[in-house]
Amino acid sequence: MTKDPPRKLAVLLHADVIGSTALVRLNETIAHKRIQDAFQRFSETIAQHSGTTREIRGDALIAEFSMASDAITAAVEFQSSNTVHNESISDDIRPELRVGVAMGEVVVANNTVTGEGIVLAQRLEQIARSGGICIQGAVYETIPKRFPFDYENLGKRELKGFPKPIRVYEVTRQSRSEFSTQQNNNPTGTADKPSIAVLPFTNMSGDPEQEYFSDGITEDIITELSRFSTLFVIARHSSFAFKGERLGIREIGEKLKVQYIVEGSIRRVGKRVRITVQLIEAGSENHIWAERYDRLLDDIFAVQDEVTRTIVSTLPGRVEGNFAERAARKPIANMTAYDYLLRGHMHCHRLTKDDNAEAQKMYRKAIEFDPNLAQAHAWLAWTYHMDHYFVWETRDSTELAANSINRALVLDDNDSFIRTVYAYTLRREGRPEEAEMQFEKAVELNPNDPIATAWLAEFLVSRGRSEEALHWVEKAIRRDPYHVDRYYIIHGEALYCLRDYEGAVRVIRLAKLNDNYWGNALLAASCAQIDKMEEARIAAKRVISFRDEAQTSGRPLPFSDLEFDFADTLDLDHFRDGLRKAGLME
Repeated sequence: MTKDPPRKLAVLLHADVIGSTALVRLNETIAHKRIQDAFQRFSETIAQHSGTTREIRGDALIAEFSMASDAITAAVEFQSSNTVHNESISDDIRPELRVGVAMGEVVVANNTVTGEGIVLAQRLEQIARSGGICIQGAVYETIPKRFPFDYENLGKRELKGFPKPIRVYEVTRQSRSEFSTQQNNNPTGTADKPSIAVLPFTNMSGDPEQEYFSDGITEDIITELSRFSTLFVIARHSSFAFKGERLGIREIGEKLKVQYIVEGSIRRVGKRVRITVQLIEAGSENHIWAERYDRLLDDIFAVQDEVTRTIVSTLPGRVEGNFAERAARKPIANMTAYDYLLRGHMHCHRLTKDDNAEAQKMYRKAIEFDPNLAQAHAWLAWTYHMDHYFVWETRDSTELAANSINRALVLDDNDSFIRTVYAYTLRREGRPEEAEMQFEKAVELNPNDPIATAWLAEFLVSRGRSEEALHWVEKAIRRDPYHVDRYYIIHGEALYCLRDYEGAVRVIRLAKLNDNYWGNALLAASCAQIDKMEEARIAAKRVISFRDEAQTSGRPLPFSDLEFDFADTLDLDHFRDGLRKAGLME
């Protein structure tokens, strides 16, 4: 009786030459030779990283690895070297490869691989870009985060032959350190995606009180553009850092490290609105596209969609134009509610106690005029969390936030911000597993959202996963270079937990710490660990002053004194050790 060949679990790599038929038509002999040369070089790289090339089928290569990290390293290394190799070729016969990596059970017999795992790797390869690498979510989860690769969550994709959607990640060719170097020297900000910033639209209404409206329209356009995973979009906070600044487009592009700038103006008179928009190439300051819209106020959302579509279709490079894959915008039925929503945003972004209270009033008014306005419920929940975070109110706002965000989620479950607030609410309720799922969903819905990635990073630090946190907070900072101080603190938290005290001190110093209780405590602990005792004492003195003032006024501290939110006992003990050295704990 013949035995069936044994099955085994393996990491599979499938590579394919893009447009091989077109290359052959140019010159069959040369194309065949260069394709075989590419596969030979790839096979050598695979062998160097403990892999085995199993098959070469015409214009496709199949390899097997025992570790996902080896497969990713080999693929990244080859794709980078192949790009350089092709640049030395003077004609158009330049074999470019796509790569897919998956895990699954396969049968290996007579050096041939069969099974679902290799089929999945092939399907992933087919959705990769030229020179790109797409990997299965299960592969991504097994890669230690110390490996210096950057990943883009492409969400769940329907793949032929697989009944359920597969979560897909794209691996970039750069390491984190290489990316940082490029950021300092390359004004484009990213090698793989068109990068863009939307500057605050100018209020031309002749009424300074209408500033909130032009700011709100700008913010909505930024949000819509950021939903495209194939765009690199600068966050609202950093774009608005240039409001009122008299800088040229080229200079702003260099500071934000983007290729394209959108600017415009808004004039609102009665029930009509006039919007002008320009798309500009930052380096040359050439105008690529410009348009003027003169519409009824009720048409404002159609104008926003048209602006977004035109920008996306005009930008060169690989930009997904399939709007069906994006989360659909929930229509806002009541313009008065929308107006109150924008007024709420104006106050909420100022991050003061009084403005936060005013924002709550505006969001409640918006809900009064449109009870189904999901964004208003979500932002109201966010203001409740800010009351707790900054200790602006002594009441326990957890239930208030939960009620508001649960209502928002019922109304719209495809909004990244709603998912982020929901995740933060779950975290406060002590439901970490559910919180993590919601943070990941938020990032999947909007990979350009720095709020989602930053708060995910803080959550991961609290769970003892600081290497992963470092990856996400760096993503947030790249998309929001003029970010709020909290990002520095999250970055410092991750570095402290990883025992990089010098790095922690360096980034925490960038934040404004005068009244930041947690930031000063973290700085004191970090300095104490490397014997910078004078700076540690100064930071500790601020912590004690803040604590004494809170106790005198009866105001609670952001956390239960210095019992911070570390689920990992080793991280908690490590932090307490730094505080003891700084004189903040017995």
